Amino acid sequence: MKISLAQLNPTIGDFEGNIGKIERALNQVKNDKSDLVVFSELFLSGYPPQDLLEKKDVLHQYQKSLQDLIGLSKTYKSTAILCGTILPTNNSTGKGLFNSAVMIQDGRVLFQQHKSLLPTYDVFDEVRYFDPAPSIAVFNFKKECLGITICEDAWNLPELFPTIIYPVDPVDYLVKKGATILINISASPFSIGKEEIRYRLVQRHVLKHQKPFILLNQVGSNDELISDGNSMVMDKSGELLLKFPAFKEHIATIDLENPPSPLSFIPQETIHSVYEALLLGIRDYVTKCGFQQCVLGLSGGIDSAVTCCLARDALGSENVLALSMPSLYSSRTSIEDAHQVAKNLKVKFKTISITSLYHSYVQLLKEFFSGMPENETEENIQARIRGNILMAFSNKFGYLVLSSGNKSELAVGYCTLYGDMVGGLGVLSDVPKTTIYQLANYINRKSKIIPKRILDKPPSAELKPHQKDQDVLPPYEILDRILSLYLEEGYSKEEMVAENLDLKTVEWVIQKIKRNEYKRKQAPPGLKITDKAFGIGRRMPIAAK
Repeated sequence: MKISLAQLNPTIGDFEGNIGKIERALNQVKNDKSDLVVFSELFLSGYPPQDLLEKKDVLHQYQKSLQDLIGLSKTYKSTAILCGTILPTNNSTGKGLFNSAVMIQDGRVLFQQHKSLLPTYDVFDEVRYFDPAPSIAVFNFKKECLGITICEDAWNLPELFPTIIYPVDPVDYLVKKGATILINISASPFSIGKEEIRYRLVQRHVLKHQKPFILLNQVGSNDELISDGNSMVMDKSGELLLKFPAFKEHIATIDLENPPSPLSFIPQETIHSVYEALLLGIRDYVTKCGFQQCVLGLSGGIDSAVTCCLARDALGSENVLALSMPSLYSSRTSIEDAHQVAKNLKVKFKTISITSLYHSYVQLLKEFFSGMPENETEENIQARIRGNILMAFSNKFGYLVLSSGNKSELAVGYCTLYGDMVGGLGVLSDVPKTTIYQLANYINRKSKIIPKRILDKPPSAELKPHQKDQDVLPPYEILDRILSLYLEEGYSKEEMVAENLDLKTVEWVIQKIKRNEYKRKQAPPGLKITDKAFGIGRRMPIAAK
């Protein structure tokens, strides 16, 4: 049996464009004489469509696109198409929609299987939109018996997870029903280490059931979520037969009766996968939102330097504008370093001094602040002037503003609302400060794009004389460790202290995290790379004790 896998990058709501991708994929593999071509979960709309599913016109487009796909299948009579879509439940109760896999050939729907396990944790909220499958069935096709699942349906193995969320294991059920080939269509989002977890998941299913397993995963970024692809085919003995590239569209065909030689599983280096994920996230967010160019503030610090490098690599130097906006507190070396980064990257670069604007603000407010000492108010005025300038360029020239605040700063509120938090996309908002240094070194692996002076100097907002981040914050190595344990691992204060962390530091960080929820609610969407990102996957009250 020949099966083609189409790891593609759909755009949410672009039904016509996504159907076009299907047609091009079918044309690409037609000489392979494939029996089946597989596309990812909810491919017709892109994943996740979220509350678009509550709009009647969108549901109508869904129905039309499915009919278009059925019509398209008549052109490829000998090839079946397996594609993710939604289907109405036709029930008077429930949500009224299924997340479904539909198998089509020569103008007919041969089979449909609805998703059984609907995740409601982290970034997922599928119970909001879908009803679970009322039944699970296999499908006989070309001398094989197909067991088809959708993403979460395969993620219920007790060997991999400490607690089992669901009472049923669809994969186990399909094997007992006689499935000879297991196929899972996914839109699984990226996080650090996910590639290896997904591989182990497939391998456990194969070793448990002695059946070949095909996992076809979406690739591409939609808002905060980045799907990494990494689709794979494994034979019944657990040997890896096909492994698709990460973060790239890819189409390939495998003949299960004449399989290729087994491959070794070698996961990507962590920092390389983070770099590639961020590039894909920037590129897709900018282009899918209808932009072509971006603008960012380039301060001479490491965060903005890394953001500028990522933007250049994602969009091309001709599509990036970097603004240096020095104030009276900006050091000469920072101004020089910003210019050097822009020169090394060959991006457009302009310098706009904000000193006179800052003095105008101070003078304007002088009588109202009379007798009061300067504090973060005056510091934040500088950041907000810069935010206004960035937005002016955005409005005038149609640039998307990229914010370069990192996860460590966002966590504890070491950032300025309507200042350095301004922007259309938070490129580094899920990247801890220590990882940013790793990214900088990775970017410099071939040539010294980011000057050594930026890597070596102590981080500073440069909003007052002799300012250093560590005047206020714990050392970033300690801060990031606390953030990882608290946000991602769910450690309590007592458990962190048991890990040889200082009690007062732990309490300070926890308090800052809680007190700055209101800031993060107003931050731009950020690209998710960790297990627990601020934004879509973290819902915390603001007005709470």
